Amino acid sequence: MRAVVQRVSRAKVTVGDEVIGEITRGLLILLGVAQADSEVEADYLLEKILNLRIFEDAEDKMNLSVIDVRGELLVVSQFTLYGDTRRGRRPSFIQAAPPAAASDLYEYFVAKARRSDLRVATGRFQAMMGVELVNDGPVTIMLDSEKAI
Repeated sequence: MRAVVQRVSRAKVTVGDEVIGEITRGLLILLGVAQADSEVEADYLLEKILNLRIFEDAEDKMNLSVIDVRGELLVVSQFTLYGDTRRGRRPSFIQAAPPAAASDLYEYFVAKARRSDLRVATGRFQAMMGVELVNDGPVTIMLDSEKAI
C-alpha cells in the first residue's frame, strides 16, 4: 500500500461540479492499493500517518502529529501510485489491486481512520475527481508499506 501524504491548510475533492469531500488544516492522503495488500498493510500505513510528526510545535519544529493538532483527513483513492514506467512511455498498472479488492481496503482504511476521532472526508472510489489543495510548507511525505513490513 502506498500513500502520498500532504500537509494542507485546506483541500477539497470534486466530482463534476459537486464538492464531495473538503477539509481545513490536516492531511490529504492519496492512497494506492497493491494486489498483495491486506488489512495488515492498511493498519500499518494508517498508524504511521496518524502519528507522523509533521506539524509545527510552539518552537516551529515539526514535532506534532495530526492527532496532536486535531487536524482533519481527506482520503482519496489513487491507483496511479502503482504506475510502473520502467518500460516504454505508458505506465503499467499491473501491480495495482483490482477495483473490488482495492475498494474493500480503501473503505477499511477510511473506516479505521474514522475511529481515530478525527474528521475524515473522502473522494469517490473510481470516479474522475478534481483535487484542490493548499500544501502547507510545502510538506509532502511518501510512504510505502512494502518497505516496512
